[in-house]
Order: sequence, then structure tokens, then C-alpha cells
Amino acid sequence: MLKNDRWIIQQAQLGMIEPFEPSLVRAVSIDSTGLPRPVLSYGLSSYGYDIRLSPVEFKVFRHIPGTVVNPKRFNPDNLESVPLHSDEDGDYFIIPAHSYGLGVALERLVIPPNITCLFIGKSTYARCGLIWNLTPGESGWTGWLTLEVSNSSSADCRVFANEGVVQALFMEGEPCGTTYADRAGKYQDQPHKVTLAKV
Repeated sequence: MLKNDRWIIQQAQLGMIEPFEPSLVRAVSIDSTGLPRPVLSYGLSSYGYDIRLSPVEFKVFRHIPGTVVNPKRFNPDNLESVPLHSDEDGDYFIIPAHSYGLGVALERLVIPPNITCLFIGKSTYARCGLIWNLTPGESGWTGWLTLEVSNSSSADCRVFANEGVVQALFMEGEPCGTTYADRAGKYQDQPHKVTLAKV
């Protein structure tokens, strides 16, 4: 069963999402005058929660002639950090055309043992050619989610930090025999930084 906003609030009070925004934020004040600046929405929705991109780190794949990316022996040199920019629209990273990037969620998650969570990209980014990779948050998983995004467009695109990028959908099932935490999954307790592929 897909869980609703009331359930998400109850679980957030128990530490499932930190920091937690109990409303759907579409604008923030930009200065002491309180003038609003529109943002890509984040926070609580009817049947999900819009996760934000953290400003701490964003990496993109770079082409190194003669190399092949091997998920079993991932070479961190295949990624390069990109700087955080700021202007009147907010803080952002730039993901080059036809590239792939890795960021990290602003919120830390603690998935309950009878819940699996899916992360689906926001439609505003989809309309710009940015595809957020659908990944699961398995039962018992904790940490800061590494976010994967593909720029399928022919133009460089902004990816805004501190704003919504994916929606988390929480699905309840019968209690499982072994949670991700029980089997000490390799991505358990991810830190607040990009976590690279590992076997």
C-alpha cells in the first residue's frame, strides 16, 4: 500500500526524514524584504515526499580516452567535481549536455523495516531532458541517498541545490525475513557525500 501524508508525518516525527518539511514549499524568501523566489517544490505531498539536492557535492563523468567504466573496479578519476554557482534563481550545479551526474540528498532517511521506497524524478526536470535514475530505498536502509541524473538534452542544464529533485514514494508490505540493515547492505549508512559504485 502506498503511504499517505499523515503516515509520512508520523514517521518523520520518529526520525524517518531529517530535516523534514511538513508542507510543500514552492517559494522561499530571498532577502530581508521577504520577497518570494520560486523553487522546484520540496517537502510533503499527498502520497510522497520531495527530496532536495544537497549543495555539498556534485560530480559528473568525464571522458578519459582509452578507459572504460567498470562498476566492479570503479575509478574515482572518472568523475570530476563541479562548482556550486549562485544567482537570483538560487544555488545550482551545471550538468553538461549528454552527461551523467551524481549528487547527494539534503535529507537523511531511515527506512522502516516494512517499507520500500522508490525515488522518481520531478516533472519540471523531465521536461528539460534531465532523467533522475529510479532507485529503491530498501527496508531498513539508512543514510543520505546518492542521486543519479542523466542529461539527455543537447544543452547544458542547471540542477538546483536546496530544491526538490526526486519524490520519495513509501510502499508498505508484509514484514520481510531479512532487511537491508540485517544483511549489512553495501550502501548502508551512506555519509552526506556522493557514494561511488562498489561491489
